[in-house]
Amino acid sequence: MSDHSHEHGPAHERGAGGHAGHSHGVSADADRRWLGIALTLITAFMAIEVVIGIIAQSLALISDAAHMLTDAVSIVLALIAMRLSARPARGGFTYGLKRAEILSAQANGLTLLLLGAWLAYEAVHRLIDPPEVEGGLVFGTALAGIVVNIAAAWCISKANRSSLNVEGAYQHILNDLFAFVGTAVAGLIVLLTGFARADGIATLVVVALMVKAGYGLLRESGRIFLEAAPADVDPDTLGDKLVAQTAVVEVHDLHVWQITSGQSALSAHVLVEPGGDCHAVRRDLEELLRHDYGITHSTLQVDHAPEKMLQLALPGDSAGDASHCEAPHGPVHRGEPHKH
Repeated sequence: MSDHSHEHGPAHERGAGGHAGHSHGVSADADRRWLGIALTLITAFMAIEVVIGIIAQSLALISDAAHMLTDAVSIVLALIAMRLSARPARGGFTYGLKRAEILSAQANGLTLLLLGAWLAYEAVHRLIDPPEVEGGLVFGTALAGIVVNIAAAWCISKANRSSLNVEGAYQHILNDLFAFVGTAVAGLIVLLTGFARADGIATLVVVALMVKAGYGLLRESGRIFLEAAPADVDPDTLGDKLVAQTAVVEVHDLHVWQITSGQSALSAHVLVEPGGDCHAVRRDLEELLRHDYGITHSTLQVDHAPEKMLQLALPGDSAGDASHCEAPHGPVHRGEPHKH
């Protein structure tokens, strides 16, 4: 092995915005302020809606309020996660607490699914045996809810939506907006025709939106916890692109994962041809990762490929240095066709 092994370059540095690879021009204080305003709007209207929903005997209004409760919880968790993720890395937490927002996203997604299941049960029960519903109250409250949700969505749109939490809260409020539109239509139908089952049907529409949002949050946060590659990055294509660079012979032990939403990391073992400049190769690869993939946190171990290994290697064979990587993780990328 050459003494060029385990090179670390400027890829360890953070982006100018304090978030690797996703500077967004919005300060954390501004994020918290906009989220706080949206939380106040949602909480105040939610309390009013529950009271009116009980008076009007409208499950659609109560389901909307339940959905708004999950929105409020998600915003609270996002605010807490912002505080935790801002803490510096120390002790055993070498990445700090940046994944606190992913934990809160999972909790929020699970809550949406559980609430959706309960509301679906109640909606079916009301379709079978519909109660008397005050259509006028439902219609008027839904119109007010549309206004409140538009205001709250506008506030959150001003925050950093590259955060899974913030984007989740934003999408939830949009879902609430659509749900209120459905509830307003149901209230109008009840008011004009007396068809009380419209309330239960509107509730099922809300449930469908809750399940969609909850599943999306669980799926995205699950990918991060399982350290899957970012959804927009194909590791095989990336590996082929790295090995196609000048002087690179082989790339293996390639790992791409997300530390938290919008912050990707990469590590790999790179072999370069004998006589190649390991430092120059590392710098070129880091620039490629930054420019083409937005990955600014990378660890590249760059070594010279032993000449004996190159002489014995056949096309398609692994040229990995067994003394270093007895069992390389994932495919070995070389300049000729190889298995993926």
